Amino acid sequence: MTQPRKTLIDLNQTSYYHCIARCVRRAFLCGEDAFSGKNYEHRKDWVVERLSLLADTFAIDVASYAVMSNHYHLVLRVDIEKAEQWSETNVIRRWKRLYKIPLIVNRYLKGNASPALTQMAQELITEWRQRLTDISWFMRCLNEYLARKANIEDQCTGRFWEGRFKSQALLDEAAVVTAMAYVDLNPIRANLASTPEDSDYTSVKQRVRNKDKDSSSRNVKLMKLTQSSNKSHRHGFNVTEADYLELVDYSGQAIRCDKRGYIPSDLPPVLERLNLEPDGFLELMQRDDNIAGLRAVGSPSALTHLLDSLDQRFIKGVGISNRLYSS
Repeated sequence: MTQPRKTLIDLNQTSYYHCIARCVRRAFLCGEDAFSGKNYEHRKDWVVERLSLLADTFAIDVASYAVMSNHYHLVLRVDIEKAEQWSETNVIRRWKRLYKIPLIVNRYLKGNASPALTQMAQELITEWRQRLTDISWFMRCLNEYLARKANIEDQCTGRFWEGRFKSQALLDEAAVVTAMAYVDLNPIRANLASTPEDSDYTSVKQRVRNKDKDSSSRNVKLMKLTQSSNKSHRHGFNVTEADYLELVDYSGQAIRCDKRGYIPSDLPPVLERLNLEPDGFLELMQRDDNIAGLRAVGSPSALTHLLDSLDQRFIKGVGISNRLYSS
């Protein structure tokens, strides 16, 4: 049964979510369509360019992304505190990048609005501030834009996306890092790339490029990975950029080996720090269907807490959680 989005995205539970949107039509979102013979590779640039704008506009950080032929993945972090610090002018400037500003707000900015119009303008600005922290609005601004451009290019109308986007709560730091790596390894799992640095239109390739100070193409503003004394994954990580790149490279080796249960030597220390089981972690990395259908990813205790808060008795993924986390 379809769940209301407000129950699927609850910032009281976590600020981090893995989101997936899939194309509904037989023609591809991006890449080469074997059915029609057309090549839509240029549309991947549309996704990255729009994502770059939205990451600069919303109080939502992009932790990882991967653009595939008929779907894309994002790992997002909502930063409420950041939006609360914006001035009204800053909120208006950001919203103006996406939508036309009503006349009453322009009059309010110039200081010649009546008390009634002033109140209306302030209420609008408050609403925009809230929307700029809303994952549903972030995805709407991305998907509607892409659908319009694709429909114009295809000279057709109708639905472009397969219903609503899917969202998955990431309940702790280990779940966030696991989802990020899962997203970045999509091209390797699909045999489209042999190494993370060769995986086009992914955040891991951008992180490698940023490390090498290569600014030859437009980048998405990515969430910084730095160690933090604050153990809450809302505000900081115990994972550095180097830790993460090492983990993705390690996981890519296991996928390329194409052998279930294969564990490369030299386990990255970050796995132990995050209390993750290497074999359980690699099991998730090697298969497309392992975590994409789960409502939430987290430790067994985090899933139990989520169940209690939802007043439910069952949630899919407990077995995966038991294999992923060290006891």
